[in-house]
Amino acid sequence: MNDDDWLTSQFEEHRAHLRAVGYRMLGSFSEADDAVQETWLRLSRTDTSDVSNLGGWLTTVTARVCLNVLRSRRTRREDPLDVHVPDPIVRPVDDRRDPEEQAVLADSVGLALLVVLDALPPAERLAFVLHDLFAMPFEEIAPIVDRSPAATRQLASRARRRVRDAPSPDADLTRQRRVVDAFLAASRDGDFEALVAVLDPEVVLRADTGGVPTAPVPGAPTAATRPVHGAAAVAGRALTFARFAAAAGRRLVLVNGGLGVVTVVDGVPTAVMAFTIADGVIAEIDILADVARLRELDLTALVD
Repeated sequence: MNDDDWLTSQFEEHRAHLRAVGYRMLGSFSEADDAVQETWLRLSRTDTSDVSNLGGWLTTVTARVCLNVLRSRRTRREDPLDVHVPDPIVRPVDDRRDPEEQAVLADSVGLALLVVLDALPPAERLAFVLHDLFAMPFEEIAPIVDRSPAATRQLASRARRRVRDAPSPDADLTRQRRVVDAFLAASRDGDFEALVAVLDPEVVLRADTGGVPTAPVPGAPTAATRPVHGAAAVAGRALTFARFAAAAGRRLVLVNGGLGVVTVVDGVPTAVMAFTIADGVIAEIDILADVARLRELDLTALVD
């Protein structure tokens, strides 16, 4: 094996890990893949003969690339209050076979956590992701964010407080299934009181339609450019969505490891709905109904 082949082999061994770092940092598959590709390009142009820990070097490079993307993203975003739902990982309920996606899913990084991370300043997000999710020491993170280790520790601590304020999801899929079934039945039956009963009083609904002001496809939710708060308001919105039930089919799926639903009209996925269930009720609902982004997800096995 020549040097180029060896380097390629070493990189491929780390690709799944680097993609997992990119996904947690950016919440976007395409941007994570771009970050991994940029890492490969930098590796191919760099003399790494003095690098004793290639995996750590690659992780650091990927993190730096992601940090630049996050900083650029914040300057581009015209209205930071608009709803943005990260790319979901959608799988059949009984599917556990893809090792690369399982690496991305490891540690139960749910969609709700990614939403919280999306609201953090870039340096805080990087410090939290690398330390709390990938166990990287603060001494190694500090040079990436141009801080001292102590200051980097404070960045992660501030991020951790924000994360702790988010609901703690119930990991039991059987309990999740009971709650989701009750929600869907109440929506289908138009039972407002039953809907309120299955929702946390402080429930939050986020619907990301990519800025389209009306439902782009029959069966898709209408746009919600701001989160909807409170059980009564969310129940009312759920009943509005339910009027599409006759035209739309629903598939129960796993979304980032938790239960969710894919809405399908004429064989075309029109929305992915993720539920965050805590203490026996729905604490958050995140909906991706951006048609352009849905086309980029591999949902073929879910709509056949």
